[in-house]
Amino acid sequence: FLHGMLSFLLFAGSLHVNVSDLSRYKTLISYLATFSVIFSTVFIGCSLYIITQLLCINLPFHYCFVFGALISPTDPIAVLGVLKRVKAPKSLELKIAGEALFNDGMGIVLFFVTLSLAYGKNTDLPADTIMFYFFRQGLGGLILGLFIGYFSAILLKNVNDPEIAIIFTLGLVSGGYYISHYMLEVSGPICMASAGLVISHIIKNGNMTEETIMRLGSFWELIDEVLNAILFVLIGLEFIRIQFDLYTGISGVVAVSIALFGRWLSILIPIYALTYFKILNLQLLNVLTWSGLRGGISIALALSIEGIYHDFLVSITYAVVIFSMMVQGMSISYIIKKYLRRKR
Repeated sequence: FLHGMLSFLLFAGSLHVNVSDLSRYKTLISYLATFSVIFSTVFIGCSLYIITQLLCINLPFHYCFVFGALISPTDPIAVLGVLKRVKAPKSLELKIAGEALFNDGMGIVLFFVTLSLAYGKNTDLPADTIMFYFFRQGLGGLILGLFIGYFSAILLKNVNDPEIAIIFTLGLVSGGYYISHYMLEVSGPICMASAGLVISHIIKNGNMTEETIMRLGSFWELIDEVLNAILFVLIGLEFIRIQFDLYTGISGVVAVSIALFGRWLSILIPIYALTYFKILNLQLLNVLTWSGLRGGISIALALSIEGIYHDFLVSITYAVVIFSMMVQGMSISYIIKKYLRRKR
């Protein structure tokens, strides 16, 4: 159920991205969505393991990497509203939205690979087999999504009835997820994200009316908000059952700190490398770091974990998400305005 929700969330996010504009920043976005997510996962995983050992908390090494993978993806929808309110430049909006959309897919694949290792299902497999599984999930989902998205968009681009367009896309996401996850065993969320990008690009250049495009976009924006609300309700219900202690509270504060620092480092390295280690735009670095809000995707991944470490991982995930939404979400407008003033 939660895995299926991820497909709906990523499809909803991808419909709001303009592929033509996004291609101008493909190098930066590619670095941020691949290297940054992998680096962040490793850094957060190693840091959490060291700190939990110092606090005498018995959290296995593999589960620390599971947390690193689930907390690295960022939520594009959460920050896009803020960017529009402060009238941020389109270039900044595209960088943040594009990175968030693609790092979601990468983070989800990393999560299921690390979770499989944590459950002990693939611990005896050689590294090349694990890498093959990783690339099959990621590239397989991407290729299938492009294929599904292209043929669906051909059928959809001349539809001018909003209700038909909405029903068609709902069926597309449900059917596409079933085919990818259960029949072909590739990543359903990545499949739906890439399908959404193709559909968004083709229908905006087809014969679909502006009203139909607008109503379709509004519907999927509503779906995204409803699913996020459901996820927050689910994690709230979990908290009624979970027992807290001092070490869990300290671990939550630690998780927030290492998630922020891991995010900062994972953006610093590719941005610095892309300028050939000569120019470092600290203001842009701060904006990209602080705009990396965690939301429904991290919650959905945490709730899907089974076993004795479920409660602890849900607790520290919730701490990071609440800090992200309350502190980062409420102050990001100030960071962006400061960046825009310096830029002028």
